[in-house]
Amino acid sequence: MGFIKAFTGALSGTFADQWKDFYVPKAGVPGTAAVFQAVPQSQNNGRGENYKGNENIISNGSKIVVPEGTALITLQDGQITGLIAEPGGFEFRSDDPNSQSMFAGDGIFGQTIKSTWDKVKFGGQPGSQQLAFYINLKEIPNNRFGTQSEIYWDDAFFGTQVGAVTRGTYTLKIVDPLLFVKNFVPAKYLQPNAPVFDFADMDNDAANQLFNEVVGSLSAAFSNYTNDPSKGNRMSKIQGDQIGFAQSLSTAVEEGYRWKTDRGLEIVKTAILAIEYDEDTKALMKDVKAADALSGARGNSFMQQAAARGMQAAGENGGGTGMAFMGMGMNAAGGMINGMQQPNTPSSYQPAFSQPAPVTQPVQPEQPAQSVQPTQPEPTPVQQPTTNTDNPTQKLLNAKNLLDAGLITQEDYDKLKAQILGL
Repeated sequence: MGFIKAFTGALSGTFADQWKDFYVPKAGVPGTAAVFQAVPQSQNNGRGENYKGNENIISNGSKIVVPEGTALITLQDGQITGLIAEPGGFEFRSDDPNSQSMFAGDGIFGQTIKSTWDKVKFGGQPGSQQLAFYINLKEIPNNRFGTQSEIYWDDAFFGTQVGAVTRGTYTLKIVDPLLFVKNFVPAKYLQPNAPVFDFADMDNDAANQLFNEVVGSLSAAFSNYTNDPSKGNRMSKIQGDQIGFAQSLSTAVEEGYRWKTDRGLEIVKTAILAIEYDEDTKALMKDVKAADALSGARGNSFMQQAAARGMQAAGENGGGTGMAFMGMGMNAAGGMINGMQQPNTPSSYQPAFSQPAPVTQPVQPEQPAQSVQPTQPEPTPVQQPTTNTDNPTQKLLNAKNLLDAGLITQEDYDKLKAQILGL
């Protein structure tokens, strides 16, 4: 007992004239619907009428049309008796030895369904009640997700935990209609004259369950994405990477709820409409943004110029004498600037005073020829000023430059000053 393929593709006018008794999808089905009943066609463009079909019984010889992007299953007493997962026209025959219970098409999709069919098939009896339902195999859009409070995850780029409130939509696809109907669709959607199983229906408890499971998987999905080196470990890329984040979300719901394994469902694409980070994460992102701006040669140039401006301001305010008194002349300032330069990175800015001044040897006065030349002591080398980063004065200067550059707050500066001076 099963189906015989009559043709492949759309129903032509010639077949329409011949097929006066056939089943088609229910009219007015929305794009978010997943399961809807096959109904007898009462008239086909004025050329034919269904005069054989009995309500809730697929009679022997009935024709069934399977449109592109759908599958068709037949049920008897809640058990699956037949499956067609390829488009075309088919004839139901309970007495033909060439009839088949399943048409699954070719490729990986067909092989997957064939494997499931061996596990769930049921042999119906000729003449008993048979119901037919269509399963939507296209991407089903406009499935929403959102959080009412912050979700948190460990972020590899920041090296700490971050949090956000987010909302968006996703598309899902039924990749195994047999598993979907057998394990997930409630019985009330598989009865005679059943309502449409619509994911957008707010009264659909099964769809609401999927919503809750997606929300429960968002934290793991964000963690999967931001801790994946192939995604660049950057949270800022999520909103523009519909496929990448969808893969992370699909992995999270599969690990947590086995959507694909047990239900034949898979998330295909996502669209994150909004991400609102919590205050701690915003502050962290601000600090990271400043650090990014100070990285590499651009950062060396910025720090050197900031230090130079600080030295100039000190001189204009009379600070030069005090610095000289403390043993920090201009050569020491140049050493301090060079000490702040990041290693192995060429600087685009070299201050004129960054090189130490040459040491001038004292000129010996001429002696009378008749006098004995006294032994001159060896000239004492001029000691170069230290640029040791442990010098408290230099630490204070570095902190002041960071304050002037706006990289730390006055409160941060006061704390550093107290620590350096041991207050």
